[in-house]
Amino acid sequence: MTSQKIKQCDEMIEDRVAQHYAVGMNDHVRGAMRFHSPDDDPVARQYVPDEAELSSLEDELVDPIGDHDYSPVKGIVHRYPDRVLYKVTSVCPVYCRYCFRKTMVGPGQDVLRKAERSAALDYIRKDANIWEVIMTGGDPLMLSPKRLQQEIADLNAIDHVNVVRIHTRMVAADPERITDEMLQALSSGDKMVYLVMHVNHAQEITPRVQDAISRIRRQGIVALSQSVLLRGVNDDEDALESLFRGLVQCGVKPYMLHHLDRAPGTQHFRVSIARGQELMRALRGRVSGLCLPEYMLDIPGGFGKVPLTPQYCHEHGAGYDVTDYKGEMHYYE
Repeated sequence: MTSQKIKQCDEMIEDRVAQHYAVGMNDHVRGAMRFHSPDDDPVARQYVPDEAELSSLEDELVDPIGDHDYSPVKGIVHRYPDRVLYKVTSVCPVYCRYCFRKTMVGPGQDVLRKAERSAALDYIRKDANIWEVIMTGGDPLMLSPKRLQQEIADLNAIDHVNVVRIHTRMVAADPERITDEMLQALSSGDKMVYLVMHVNHAQEITPRVQDAISRIRRQGIVALSQSVLLRGVNDDEDALESLFRGLVQCGVKPYMLHHLDRAPGTQHFRVSIARGQELMRALRGRVSGLCLPEYMLDIPGGFGKVPLTPQYCHEHGAGYDVTDYKGEMHYYE
């Protein structure tokens, strides 16, 4: 097949996928790709539409983690007593093919309207058990610095809210948007701000991304990362080692490695839990503890996150069998 025919085929697939889900890449993401084909490149695989997205399995859900059942008002998900998700927008700078909210985000969506935002903040104000607010979306950093500063100010004014956490793809996907104005907005309040950046492969940690992370840290914002275990992207020891070491070298603590949520049309990204545990077990002997995130499953249906950490300790008689990082067994009493 000629390169022209391959391009036409890719465009046909993209058009078909775009009828169902948001599709979008930018120049930075394209520049991080070494090959445009998802079969050859771990960055392309995350963003380039795939025909596999057009088929769904029976166990794939539109709302795989059950946000809807825990949403008392629009924009709020309250699953745990001490924290809420605050979904300020449904728009992203780019659109990941494995996204667990892929049916809920995209162009044409918007930020919360004034009345919806007011109701969401009122809900937070009225529940004194809410200690942490997690801003998510979409991507909260799609907001203007002025709007972001207002969100931080309103949360800062709620006495019982002590921590603001912001989940974003922006740092890895569009680092030029991490401006001084945005960083000043993020650090404008008195409450502790944690920025959790979504990164899945070391190839995404470009020089521009490294510079953005450096400026985030200089602003006094704590930087963490979350990643998703994805087939064909990072489902081997070397890829995860490079990713987690690369993040720590930039001053970012790997926080969570998510087991893939079963959103529609994501079966081609699946990795088994057994394989995920095998990878985490192998990494424990290869990298510093600073580099190890928690491997987590979000139980389908809204039952929350649980760690999938491999077990190293089992009861045996009056003591325990303990397995070291080399796989050798020791008895501990």
